[in-house]
Parts: sequence; C-alpha cells; structure tokens
Amino acid sequence: MIQLPFDTGHLSLSIELKENVNILESAAEEYEPTDTQENLVRDALKKPIGSTQVRDLVQAKNNIVIITSDHTRPVPSHITLPILINEIKSANPNARITLLISTGMHRPTTEEEMLKKFGQKVLAQVTVVNHNSEKDEDMVFLGSLPSGGELWVNKIAIEADLLIGEGFIEPHFFAGFSGGRKSVLPGIASRKTVLFNHNAKFIASPFARTGILENNPIHHDMVWAAEQAKMAFILNVVINAKKEIIYCVAGHPVEAHKAGCDFLKKLTA
Repeated sequence: MIQLPFDTGHLSLSIELKENVNILESAAEEYEPTDTQENLVRDALKKPIGSTQVRDLVQAKNNIVIITSDHTRPVPSHITLPILINEIKSANPNARITLLISTGMHRPTTEEEMLKKFGQKVLAQVTVVNHNSEKDEDMVFLGSLPSGGELWVNKIAIEADLLIGEGFIEPHFFAGFSGGRKSVLPGIASRKTVLFNHNAKFIASPFARTGILENNPIHHDMVWAAEQAKMAFILNVVINAKKEIIYCVAGHPVEAHKAGCDFLKKLTA
C-alpha cells in the first residue's frame, strides 16, 4: 500500500511492487535535523547569512511588512512567524507589522485558513492583507524587468520601512527553486507581471528547469524584482513530507536563499 499526499492527508494506492515499479523519495525523509524546529528558526535568526540580525534592521522602523505564503503553500508559519514577530517586537515594541499574503494569482486566503496557518497569537499582533494581483490600483510601477516586462508590485510592500520575506524552499519545475525572491514575483506582483514572467518562451528555456538558477531567465527577473521592491531580509525553511522544518536560513534575500538551495541540492541530487 502506497500513501500519496493529498490535500492535508493522504490517498491510499494499492499496487504490487515489482522490478519495474519503484518509489522515489527525497533524501529529506531520512535527514535528521540538528535541533528542534523552533531552535532551527531561532538559530538562523541569530546567525543570518549576508546580513545583520533582524533585531538590528527593525530599529527605528515603524512600518514593517512581512510577505508570507498563502493557503496553497505548506509553510509552517505557525512556527516561524511567532519567533520572527517576537524578535521584531523585542527590539522595537512600537513597530506596526503587516502580513501581506503572497497569493500570486490565487484566490484570497480565508479567515479560517489564516487562523489555521498563522494561529490566533500571530493574528492578534498584526494586520493581515491578501494580495490581489488584479487590482491595478493597489500596484506601484517599479520599472522594466531585465527581460522587458513591466514590474508592478503591491504598494503595501513598497511603502514599508522594512520588507521581509517568509517562506520555504523546494525544487520548482521552472524557477529552479521556490522561496527567496519568489515572495515578490510572483507573490505580490500584478497579474500582467506574473504572466509575462511565466511565459512559454521563458519556460521553454533549457535553464528554466528544476534545480537550476544560473542563467535561468525566470529566476533572473525574480531576483531583480525583489531588489527593486527592496526586500531586505528573508526567513526560509526546508521541510520534509510531514511538513516539519529540517533546515532554516535567514538573512540576505539572495545569499541566504542560495545557502538554502545548496542544502536542498544535496538531498535531491
């Protein structure tokens, strides 16, 4: 009997295992994390990559925006966000924190889904806004992408004194890996920007493949978009099939993301 992940549970598939039938699993399932999920996050925040600690970055910042994943992504935000918010509040108690849900072109996350994903303690401390890629009035133009498309990004992020991205890293079939810069594009970009970045020509590139970042035109645009939006810091995790955190990186959006991708490559090569 094989258990196939489905929604929040599994579907059972009865199949006879023969010589030409195998189960392919990531080495992440055998990887033993070095500490508890919470301590992995705390340690990453204490030792950011390519950046000062977030508690230093939030000094004198009144309007802090955290881009966070929506209901379609299994990011364990109920673990990561309480720790991140506590770090911010302990250093700057007066900071106003907004969670900007990076829906991309998905439907809005419901209140019930928010409660399940973030927890009541988090929701009581922040303002939550669903990004809507089709509301042009909510967007700010930030120039032309390296590939030529227009970059329009949610103005809530652009008006922030400090912009942080929270998410997870996994192999992605045309962006190379998820996480990092994807918080901005496609996360909080306009529909027309997302459609340009996700076009057939780019996806057909031999470099727009799982595990490839170098020379990947989609990744290149995404990095540029995150830089224009001034995303200053990320907190990204790697998870196993049980949605448990096995690794965590924090710090500079490019350098910390690369470190997370390098770790994941060792488990998926």
